Amino acid sequence: MRATVLAALAIAAVVPLVTAGLGGGEFYLGFATRIVIFAIAATSLNLILGYGGLVSLGHAAFFGLAAYGVGILAAHGVDTAAIQWPVALAACAVFAAVTGLVVLRTSGIYFIMITLAFAQMLYFLFVSLRQYGGDDGLTIATRSRLGPIDLGEPVVLYYLSVLCLVGSLWFCHRLVASRFGMVIRGARTNTRRMAALGFPVFRYQLVAFVLAGVMCGVAGILQANLTQFVSPSYMAWARSGELIVMVVLGGMGTLFGPVLGAAALLILEEVLADWTVHWMLYLGPIIVLIVLFAKRGLIGLFDRRSPPPAGGHHG
Repeated sequence: MRATVLAALAIAAVVPLVTAGLGGGEFYLGFATRIVIFAIAATSLNLILGYGGLVSLGHAAFFGLAAYGVGILAAHGVDTAAIQWPVALAACAVFAAVTGLVVLRTSGIYFIMITLAFAQMLYFLFVSLRQYGGDDGLTIATRSRLGPIDLGEPVVLYYLSVLCLVGSLWFCHRLVASRFGMVIRGARTNTRRMAALGFPVFRYQLVAFVLAGVMCGVAGILQANLTQFVSPSYMAWARSGELIVMVVLGGMGTLFGPVLGAAALLILEEVLADWTVHWMLYLGPIIVLIVLFAKRGLIGLFDRRSPPPAGGHHG
């Protein structure tokens, strides 16, 4: 874990130098930042999907909710990160706790559909808020003020995003290896058996659901600062579907799989879109082929020893 993180940090450190030597270096640096941000969001989903077996089709709601938290406060003249970010993350935690109390009492297709329903409710709520742009979205006049750190500098925002990704990976690594993580993984395989052993499975899953929502909120905050724009489309079901694809593509239930999946999907989209306007027509079959021939995801191509993740109770 330590060696891999150090290697990843070394690679991340030279990205700005490489992009500076390319034409349109600022574009490539922004694209690299976007990959890192979505890697954080995919890592958060992997916590409940890959390790917990909870297939949520509404996970992007936390991404959009945190982004709107930054945008709405900025619209009212509050641009201090010390206020914006805790409020945005608290909103994600409350929404995750309230919805989790409902959805975690279901399983299978019911769990998937209810998470989708809650996310769509939030989506249509922000579509109806005309004072904050409605369906057209909300432009954020100024980025968050984080003390002496200037988030207006693309390199600074990139490194901040990398630090947040490393922190997310470290947190997931420690959590999954703990007693808490053992219970979550055990419940993925057999919820009734874990309950029979005396573990309060519902409470463990609810805490994991809230933690995943807050972690995804971190990605939403960074995205709002990257684009200086937020839209209801951030929390649409299609965005949640993209996050699921990233996790599955990279490798469910692995630490670095979602990072690899996010990078692969976004790079594929960019390359194909540059090649043809019908890029989505080609992206689908490519993803299908990868999933068929790399059953443990892309991470399985590098680590032959990692076993395939067990099937989820809620999947």
